[in-house]
This record gives sequence, C-alpha cells and structure tokens, in this order.
Amino acid sequence: MGLLDSLKARCSPATNRISGLAKEHGDKVGRGIDKAAHMVDEKTKGRYSDRIHMGTDRAKNAVDRLAHKDDGTGSPPPPPAS
Repeated sequence: MGLLDSLKARCSPATNRISGLAKEHGDKVGRGIDKAAHMVDEKTKGRYSDRIHMGTDRAKNAVDRLAHKDDGTGSPPPPPAS
C-alpha cells in the first residue's frame, strides 16, 4: 500500500463525518459565509467586492461538494448563474 493510499484510509472517517456535517448544516454555513463576506466588504469599503464575491462563491461550492460527496451522485448541483 502506498503512502497516499494509507493517508486516504486514515482520513476516511474524518471525511465522512465532515461530509455529514456539511449536508446537515450547509445552509447555516452558507449564511455564515455571506455574513462574513458582508462584514469584510464593509470594512474594506467595497474595494475588493469582486474578489470577496468570488471567494464566497468558491467557499459555498466547496461546502456543496462536501455535502454531496457520499450521496452517490458523484457531483454537486451546478453552481447558480452569475
């Protein structure tokens, strides 16, 4: 067994737990991401709005990927059109 295989085997329980939590609390995480993005955008007075928006979308997409990892579909729903 290679190094990566043993690493995957050791991380599998944690990955499954994180996936379950993302599925259960994904909406709360999304609201928290939005709230943090809004606060940062206010503090920077809108100078980095495009970057903040892009980072927010990526973070939400990552949570969606984690939430849909173990449901057998293999892929999350498509991202919303911007």
